[in-house]
Amino acid sequence: MMKKRMLILEDGTTFEGIAFGSEAASIGETVFSTGMTGYQETISNPSNCGEIVVMTYPLVGNYGINRDDFESIEPAMNGLVVRELAKEPSNFRSGMTLGDLLIQKSIPGIEGIDTRKLTRLLRDKGPLKGILTTAGEEISDVEEVVHQVKNTVLPTDQVAQVSTKRPYPSPGRGKKVILIDYGLKHGILRELNKRDCDVIVMPYNASVEEINSLFPDGIVLSNGPGNPADIQVAVETIQALLGTAPIFGIGLGHQLLALASGAKVLKLKNGHRGSNHPVKDLATGRTELTAQNHGYAVDEASLEGTDLKITHKALNDDSISGIESTAHAAFSVQFYPEASPGPEDSNHLFDRFSELMITDSRKEQFNA
Repeated sequence: MMKKRMLILEDGTTFEGIAFGSEAASIGETVFSTGMTGYQETISNPSNCGEIVVMTYPLVGNYGINRDDFESIEPAMNGLVVRELAKEPSNFRSGMTLGDLLIQKSIPGIEGIDTRKLTRLLRDKGPLKGILTTAGEEISDVEEVVHQVKNTVLPTDQVAQVSTKRPYPSPGRGKKVILIDYGLKHGILRELNKRDCDVIVMPYNASVEEINSLFPDGIVLSNGPGNPADIQVAVETIQALLGTAPIFGIGLGHQLLALASGAKVLKLKNGHRGSNHPVKDLATGRTELTAQNHGYAVDEASLEGTDLKITHKALNDDSISGIESTAHAAFSVQFYPEASPGPEDSNHLFDRFSELMITDSRKEQFNA
């Protein structure tokens, strides 16, 4: 027997559908993602920590879940909303259904609602707090639930939730790279290892002394969830690291580099989530399709007086998608150059980081 579930938003809008995944209730910020494929990577992306994600593509789960496409081992999202859930996936790589994965990972889902209507609502109003009710529970007083959701204060410690607690290696024989984990997608690790980088993944709150004691040739600031202003410790660490080794920021790491350089960030009315966002490289004039997942962006007006210059712009809303420092060997992008899911148009940025490490080490040898 199919159990019912409701999605109730803080503005009073309600959707009734069919429950799948975990039977537990869950509250989170409701956002939408526009990718046509890549639901496994989206679900396992730590940047979705605490969020209820609405998939705009109507059929989800049709190629199942496989062993290769996880971006983290433990998904941290608070819920999944789909128009139609595929119960019998068809793909030679499929090892389990999407519904079974959500049961295993204790994530509630709802299907059978008008996701087009919901997406338009979120587009017009911005992200809304919402609750996925307990499977099968009948709500007698919706207004009381709306009041509860409105007054719920969402956590601000998402990075602490998803970051590794202890350093660990991802070995190679090339340049020594410290990867600071704010909510790391494994695709970043894969790209660094492809270039034979000898990577050590460090917690988000690793000290400058701990990082420098490993004598890095380069430092990568990973993607992650939430508001970068909530992790001031990371901003102060990056400020101290600027100039010690080349730095490459991705996603949240991009925003943190901006804050560390004296700029500000702002919350977007409509965040960028999906694998089809066009970005223009201002140096080459080339447009690249990118994967993105963020609700904040660097404030362009705040760049005045800093040593940062804009390198990339998002073509959908003209927001900043890339910056670089004119004073230090440091650059960052708001999107995911490793994709996973999505196009790999910007994969060359990992090569740029590798070349920057080589150039920087030659400078040190010359100065010595």
